[in-house]
Amino acid sequence: MNYHREFEIAWQGLKTGLHEYQYHVDDQVLAHFGYEPADFEGLEVEVGLKFEKENNFFLLQFDVHGKADVTCDRCGDTFPLALWDEHKMVIKLTDTEEKAAALNKTEDGSVVYIPRSETVINIFEWVYEFIMLSFPIQRVHPNREDGTSGCNPEALKLLKEMSRPEHPEQAIWKDLEQFRNHSSDN
Repeated sequence: MNYHREFEIAWQGLKTGLHEYQYHVDDQVLAHFGYEPADFEGLEVEVGLKFEKENNFFLLQFDVHGKADVTCDRCGDTFPLALWDEHKMVIKLTDTEEKAAALNKTEDGSVVYIPRSETVINIFEWVYEFIMLSFPIQRVHPNREDGTSGCNPEALKLLKEMSRPEHPEQAIWKDLEQFRNHSSDN
């Protein structure tokens, strides 16, 4: 399948108003565009796009919903992580490519400028970016219904054992106490 055309919006042929699009993104689509997921697999995401066309600008709202298999940061087991997020951006039209390029360097990322001569907008880069932003920084198994951790109990037991100090009576700063007392005498 040619995914490039699927993620293109020919905006000049659209009437003013709201237009809605639905995109399915999985590992195969990412591979087609040359992206290799480094820390997840089994990506299954639906991205809804509300594209509102006005005379000199477009309002875009991306809704990301899906899942991916990730490794738990706590126990190391793989689990399906629910993904969801919402992102908004504005595309403004300019007269020339040079003006669009200059404005894109100075503005923030939620406003993008394109020249009027560009009649097709490829949104895949934004779709990919918003999917990646929907991953949380810390990926930990969700708790079970009874409130206990969803992590591997064997791994949690091992982590607990490893976090206990071997010699609780020995404080790490114990030997430095002599220097504090010595300096106060001077």
